Parts: sequence; structure tokens; C-alpha cells
Amino acid sequence: MSSLSAATNPFPVRVFGGPTALFEYGGLRFLVDPTFDAPGDYPRPGGRFLTKTAPAGGAPADLGPVDVVLLSHDQHPDNLDTSGRALLADVPLTLTTPGGGQRLKERAKGLADWESIELNRPDGGTVTVTGVPAVHGPGPREKVEPVLGQVVGFVLTGEGLPAVYVSGDNASLDAVKEIAERFAPVDTALLFAGAPRFPELFDNQAIVLDSTQAAEAAGLLAARRVVPVHYDSWAHFTEGRDELTAAFAAAGLADRLDWGRRD
Repeated sequence: MSSLSAATNPFPVRVFGGPTALFEYGGLRFLVDPTFDAPGDYPRPGGRFLTKTAPAGGAPADLGPVDVVLLSHDQHPDNLDTSGRALLADVPLTLTTPGGGQRLKERAKGLADWESIELNRPDGGTVTVTGVPAVHGPGPREKVEPVLGQVVGFVLTGEGLPAVYVSGDNASLDAVKEIAERFAPVDTALLFAGAPRFPELFDNQAIVLDSTQAAEAAGLLAARRVVPVHYDSWAHFTEGRDELTAAFAAAGLADRLDWGRRD
């Protein structure tokens, strides 16, 4: 794992490519947006495809026990694919959007904005997971959600634990400001980035944070560590590690970046 500043609580985050990441927090093991299918074309509405360009950096069999899946949304194959859906059956709890909770049903719970759930820690005490706003495209929710659906982010807190933010496929800095007002400073932020774009959607504007916005989000959150995810392994991303590195350096936040473990 890369070196971290002394101010950061350096619990390891294992990244698998795309949005998928695994970390232990409060004695519980959390998996974000499971995607383990092979590279290839995956259908989406309108006869179009999402193209996965690289395999995941591991397989479900490599994960070990998972206590909770944090699923930003279930509608898109780059956030939940076939192998990811199969994996959910073996996980005690999946937290996701209200609509996703209804669709996934068994062992799934949807969280509305600012709705919290308390999870028992193995060593006593609890972890609180709060659903936080996310908008999967530019502009207000009422214009974005009819096109790309609901998305949820998460904030994890607990007594004696660092605050953790998982953004989900969010493109809204206004949402980040709301979250920062309630939870900043955040110790670790898993920021979905990559500036994905489609010419036919929203005039080709980014539907998740671009690199400059990710750096601005880190500043708003006063994040001590940022683990970027969802910026690689898919053809619709228009910015990657180089752009993220440059943007954080330009913002004076280069020391906040942690690219996570890959094994």
C-alpha cells in the first residue's frame, strides 16, 4: 500500500478496478459495487453497449467473508454485473438505493438521503452507515434520475473510528457540499471519478466527477486520504490516473491520494 500522511488513518483499501473496493472498518468487511465479469461488451438501453476493457484485479473467491455490500446503484453493469449479483446472495446485508432495495429484496435495504442504519461490531459497539445524496449526471436530480436512475453514497462513522465517505456515481459538487456540512472532516474518501461521458447523454457532459471536481470534492470534505475508484477498466471513462494525479497536484492535494492495494 502506498505511504500515507501521518494525519491519515491508514486502514487498507483493496481496489479491483472499476468501482469495486474492499476494506475492513470497525471489524466489519465492506465491499463496494461488486464487478468481476470478464472484459467485453455489456448491453445497455437503446441497443448500445458499455465496453469493459480490463479484467478485475481478483475474483469473488479471493474476497473472503464480506459482511456488507455498499451498492451505489443496481441498474448499470459497470456497478453491478452478473457475478456481482450472484455474490450478493452470500452477503448478509446489501445497502443501496430505495429503488434498489425493492428490486433486490432479500438481504437488501435501501437508504434514503440521511437515513442511517446501525451495524453491530464484532468487538462491541456499532458502525453507523448513512445514505447520502448522489446525482449521476450534471444538473438537478429531477432531470438526471429519469435518465440514469437513483444513486446513493454512504458515510460510515463509529465511536473511535475515522469517518469514511463512499461517493457512488456522483457528479454533483452541491451534494458533496451538503455532505461536508454534516460530516467534514472526512478521514478517507472513496471518490468515484473518471469523467465518464456519452455523446447522446447531457450533451456529452461528465456523468460522474471529473478529475478537477474530484480534487475540489476532496477539499470540500477536508479529506485526509482519497482513494480514487471507477476511473479505469471501462471505455466510457475519459480521464484516468494521470489526470487525477495532475488535478490533485494542481490543487495542492497530491499527498492525499492513495491508489489502494491491488492484491
